[in-house]
Amino acid sequence: MPTTTEPVAEKRPSARRRLLDAASELFYAEGVQSVGIDRIIERAGVAKASLYNSFESKDALVGAYLEERHAGTVGRLTAAIASTELPRERILAVFAAQAELFAEPGFRGCAFAAASTEAPRGGLVEQAADHYRAWILDMFGHLAADAGAADPGMLAAQLQVIYDGAGLGVRMDRRPEVAIAARAAVNALLDAQLPAGR
Repeated sequence: MPTTTEPVAEKRPSARRRLLDAASELFYAEGVQSVGIDRIIERAGVAKASLYNSFESKDALVGAYLEERHAGTVGRLTAAIASTELPRERILAVFAAQAELFAEPGFRGCAFAAASTEAPRGGLVEQAADHYRAWILDMFGHLAADAGAADPGMLAAQLQVIYDGAGLGVRMDRRPEVAIAARAAVNALLDAQLPAGR
């Protein structure tokens, strides 16, 4: 006996997910402080009560936005690092992943840098940015040590400066090819710091 299959209706994302997606899009494009709650609610297509049921406040929504940005960066960079076993190439893979991000049409720089410039000192945004930056520095520190750097702490700090500067350069100059100069600078540092053959 033939069976018929009913089309499966797509499950609509939860109100929380829609709010977070709308906030992420608007915050990244226009800034955390300049985007009001009403615009996020309108973009998400939810009732105002849904915002407060899901996040309690705009600050909580900003925190969730930054947490999700952090998780996305960790996932992207961890995957890039895992793509090779060669110590030097693992460091370069971080900058290759960054270069791919620069080439995306919607790239507007570092979400943490943008949010921090608008936020009061000592608040949730600063804490999220500090946590993010500490993770980046720690990642570079582990990579530098694994590669046998003469001074892993110094190399990690230098790599973070290049990582930050490249992102700012692309944002300000709207030139994704800044990644080429960043890679050349990283290679020069690695030549100076890593043992021959690493």
